[in-house]
Amino acid sequence: MGFDRLHHMQLAMPKGEEAAARAFFVDVLGMDEVAKPPVLAARGGAWFRAGGIELHLGVEDDFRPARKGHPGLLVDDLDDIAARLTAAGQDASWDADFPGFRRIYAHDPFGNRLEFLEPLA
Repeated sequence: MGFDRLHHMQLAMPKGEEAAARAFFVDVLGMDEVAKPPVLAARGGAWFRAGGIELHLGVEDDFRPARKGHPGLLVDDLDDIAARLTAAGQDASWDADFPGFRRIYAHDPFGNRLEFLEPLA
């Protein structure tokens, strides 16, 4: 059995906060919203895609943000992502401890940890 690639990463979010998710993932990060199948849309949440990355945000009744576990999102312009986050009032914490990459940590509007990486030339 061989693995091909990761289809998506799911993060949790509080109920009724889809507008905040769209404002962050679409307006700040520039991702596209993906229409959820109707049977899944009834559960709430939202799906987003950019390039080969797909993030699903699912509603969790007893929501607690992922503070350690996180998606590692490979990007081609880390400075642009950092500027977008900063302009939106989000913290972007630089970390130089991953050999071969520049990276920052940030959080979505719900406190889920996100890692953005750019390969060093």
